[in-house]
Amino acid sequence: MTGGAEAKAGSARFARERERMVEEQLIARGVRDPRVIEVMRRLPRHVFVDEALRDRAYGDHPLPIGEGQTISQPFIVGRMTELLQLGGREKVLEVGTGCGYQAAVLAELAERVCTMERIPRLATRARETLEGLGYRNVWVRTANGTLGWPDEAPFDRILVAAGGPGVPPPLFEQLAEGGRMVIPVGGSSEGQQLLGVGKQADGRTTTKRTLPVRFVPLTRDQGPKQ
Repeated sequence: MTGGAEAKAGSARFARERERMVEEQLIARGVRDPRVIEVMRRLPRHVFVDEALRDRAYGDHPLPIGEGQTISQPFIVGRMTELLQLGGREKVLEVGTGCGYQAAVLAELAERVCTMERIPRLATRARETLEGLGYRNVWVRTANGTLGWPDEAPFDRILVAAGGPGVPPPLFEQLAEGGRMVIPVGGSSEGQQLLGVGKQADGRTTTKRTLPVRFVPLTRDQGPKQ
């Protein structure tokens, strides 16, 4: 095949794999939000992973992205996004940019996405990938996500893509009244519970356990890197 024909065939194959991913990993496992399903049906997940792993990009498993980090399996991305209950006008904080795939999903469903990654190489790569795909409503910052992003707060939604023993106080403080946070909480050795955390108008917390998960540890360090 010519180069153009090869590219077209590869694009068609990835489209079929995305459709299978949506049917078997999202819809069959209970993800119902039609906007989440549609975004993940068309978003090219394979461009967020190394070329050597692209044939596995739509499988039901996480994949390594370097620096000891992973891209979450598609079901987890879909479930966490659905739990945020995005309507399209929200400002979202993501802690743990990784390769940028989750940020891209959020950018399709919210008005503004602020995403934080503590590892400079991953942050740079994610920023380049997102810009290459044309996203103009995502801001990537290399910083300690447990401290949040005070100068952009409050956030209507917060998604944390790493597990820790509890909800970091700065993140809850930066959550808007009536806002929602999705975060894995628990001991990293035995995994975590994915929690949906709400902030009521009087500042009280509502918490709902959803499903067991296993994320990389949420790292706490000395502060943002400028």
